[in-house]
Amino acid sequence: MAKVICAENDIRRRAWTGVALGAMTLLAACASSPNSLTDLTHIDTAQGSEENIASLTAVIERSPNDPEAYNIRGSAYGRAGRYREALEDFNRAIALDPTSYRAYANRALIHRYMGNQQSALADYNQAITLNPRYDVAYIGRGELYRLAGRTQEAFRDFERAIQLDTTDPRAYHRRGLLYQASGQHQFAIEDFTKAISLAPSQPYGYNGRGISYLALGDDENAFADFNTAIRLDENLAESWANQALVYERRGEPDKAARSYARAASLDPDYIPAREGLARTRNASTVASRS
Repeated sequence: MAKVICAENDIRRRAWTGVALGAMTLLAACASSPNSLTDLTHIDTAQGSEENIASLTAVIERSPNDPEAYNIRGSAYGRAGRYREALEDFNRAIALDPTSYRAYANRALIHRYMGNQQSALADYNQAITLNPRYDVAYIGRGELYRLAGRTQEAFRDFERAIQLDTTDPRAYHRRGLLYQASGQHQFAIEDFTKAISLAPSQPYGYNGRGISYLALGDDENAFADFNTAIRLDENLAESWANQALVYERRGEPDKAARSYARAASLDPDYIPAREGLARTRNASTVASRS
């Protein structure tokens, strides 16, 4: 069971109340891997390939005092999962330009991935101090708060990014997760729909919206969303597990078991897949014996 207590925001979104939601309703929607929606969105050239990193290193060799060169290469290292090298580059970028709010926000993300949550928070705070209109920093700090269970602060940060007219889908997706966890599924659906409009090729908004459709008893739209998520990325365990849940609710344990099995093969540690597979296999065995 998951219980989330949130705060009053505006007239349209009345005071949030603690709502206990079953694990089968939430499934994967509240889980978010660090790279679920690309965080270093403002560095288009930083794709993390060895070729890109080599070319960025050549730029630094030509301009060793250019802070933005280190910031961009640090982002490339971050995308490649080379976090220590990324941290070194962001440290260098900030040493060369202490007013670089982008470098602080990027370094914050690396600290978060490395488990240095307090350092990440300090860097997000500094980025916002340097530029109070930097939406990326609010979204990053909001996600830090969300993962720490500080839902009121997370909501305020996502809301602030949205008020700044962000075009970053993460703000809507993650505010949607908060609405969903509090049982406000219509608001969650609105936010997931907006996130989808901003990033139609990403599966996460479809998975989130599908979960809220399920909670409202709209299995048809939920199934359509989960199938779309699978078409967009067939290697995402939560999409298959969500599809399986609809089959299970329809009384089709064989189809559900196949989808749960696919999810478990993609991520053996994914608890909803393991539990769903055991549940539906047992149901299929009972049905075959009767």
